[in-house]
Amino acid sequence: MCFILLLFQMSDSDEAAVIRPSLSEAQVVELVGRLYGLKVSEVKPLPSYMDQNFHVLVCETQEGGDHGESYVLKVLNTDDSQYADLVEVQTRVMMFLNQKGFPTTTPIPTIDGKILSLETISCGEEYKNYMVRLLTYLPGTQLLGISADSQILYKIGRTLAQINKALTEFKHPNIKSLQRDSDIWNLSNTHQLHKYLSAVKNTSDRQIVEQIIQQFVKKIHPNINNFHKSIIHGDFSHTNILVQPLHSSADCSNAADHMQQELEISGILDFGETARGYYVYDLAICIMYLTLDSEDPLHVGGHILAGFESVIPLTLQERDALYLLVLCRFSQSLVMGTYNILHYPDNEEYLLTTTRTGWKHLRQLWELGKVAVEKVWFMTAKSYLTQ
Repeated sequence: MCFILLLFQMSDSDEAAVIRPSLSEAQVVELVGRLYGLKVSEVKPLPSYMDQNFHVLVCETQEGGDHGESYVLKVLNTDDSQYADLVEVQTRVMMFLNQKGFPTTTPIPTIDGKILSLETISCGEEYKNYMVRLLTYLPGTQLLGISADSQILYKIGRTLAQINKALTEFKHPNIKSLQRDSDIWNLSNTHQLHKYLSAVKNTSDRQIVEQIIQQFVKKIHPNINNFHKSIIHGDFSHTNILVQPLHSSADCSNAADHMQQELEISGILDFGETARGYYVYDLAICIMYLTLDSEDPLHVGGHILAGFESVIPLTLQERDALYLLVLCRFSQSLVMGTYNILHYPDNEEYLLTTTRTGWKHLRQLWELGKVAVEKVWFMTAKSYLTQ
């Protein structure tokens, strides 16, 4: 069988059984050959939350093409595959940013010129529809497992703001598809987490999340419309940022080596959460994920904030909301990760990416409190103004 069920919240009221693809290597080889005219020499699975990704190496390219020899085949789950307009717009966002000079992955067109293809794929006795894209493979190493220093954190914040600013110019006939109001990962829907809290067995952790939800409902939700709206990446995280040494062409596969060198961003991945949102949402999401592997987690927010505000200064209301929004993203990631592990144990290793250190960091930020954390963040950010 080439599918596994994953229970996932797709709307305010409907819980859907999402079928995550589980293609065999032979199916990958057939797809790449038939759709793109490429002869595959090797297939390597890549991690993914709900989809299926493969690093594909080829020994022959399309006639007249100049695509290199290494790609990523991305196969979307059954639910996301239904929203062709949304997937196309997200793909066009990647292409737009690449044209603006950002190191984003871009799609390889099929033989008949399409940037995505809905394929009916055999799954044992059934057939399922999956959206398929072949993307360029970018150099570098994920920040996952790397304790990023202040230089790269500042660059990350600055790059994120530059992306947000650039996307104010993005236009597409189906841009309304980015208005994803019912998405559980939308920070505006933090209050919906209560439906999943039973998955959190630790009473203390569950109570912390309950209090965060209460504060969100009281302090954030009524003021959302006061934040600056924008198209946001939505998942600018340690798994979606690739880095490599700034002054070296040496092998970038060893995370330990990176800690001794100045880094640059070499790749920006996964625009599957790209949506209409708010600048401060993207910033909070980024701070939360970059905190996870840091040796100095309390200062991470200040370095990223400094970089972000060098391009887009936050309003006083946005600054006031940042601490709680970071806690909201911790809550979303930890609660939904815990919930999905129960329903999807085969992907536990990937789903545990946040929970390994996330609860510890959430407890620390919660116990320190808004005033103490903001003092560190804002003083750290202010220190860049005198450099």
